[in-house]
Amino acid sequence: MVSAAATAGGLASPEAMLAWLDAVMDPEVPVLSVVDLGIVRGVQWQPAATPGGDPVALVTVTPTYSGCPATEVIARAIKDALRGHGVLEVVVRTQLSPAWTTDWMTPKGRDALRAYGIAPPAACAPGVSPTQVVDIGALMAPREVVPCPQCASRHTRLLSQFGSTACKALYQCRDCLEPFDYFKPH
Repeated sequence: MVSAAATAGGLASPEAMLAWLDAVMDPEVPVLSVVDLGIVRGVQWQPAATPGGDPVALVTVTPTYSGCPATEVIARAIKDALRGHGVLEVVVRTQLSPAWTTDWMTPKGRDALRAYGIAPPAACAPGVSPTQVVDIGALMAPREVVPCPQCASRHTRLLSQFGSTACKALYQCRDCLEPFDYFKPH
């Protein structure tokens, strides 16, 4: 049986598949797609595993960190999304190197975080590789001003390096007094 994605004038393009995956939301931040989060590193077709079988859509994903508890949920959602568009054979491959960095997030994703009430991450410093070994003590001291996603005030303070998930820190705005998560850059 040949899938619908493989019969309408050839195979769906990688761009079309990425557009379909843009509807797959991160389970921890449901306003952020896996594409905008930057964890989808590639989409490509591979030949069928058996003669007469369907070609295989290979989706390469780099989780935000190797122990991310949402990895399996995301892989299932990616498979479901592509199957919903007629792609019958889907393999999701996890690639840990190079490690994911917040620099891979799209501008649309950063805007979605801000609108949701989470301060988006600052970009890595110029010339600093996301895979470079750094002094963890230096990361603990806040160096940048994190604008409040509610009122845009730059008068904020770090409450805790540990927010609602491992990839966020907890801040508070000193003007509107609202606490908010900050998606830590890494």
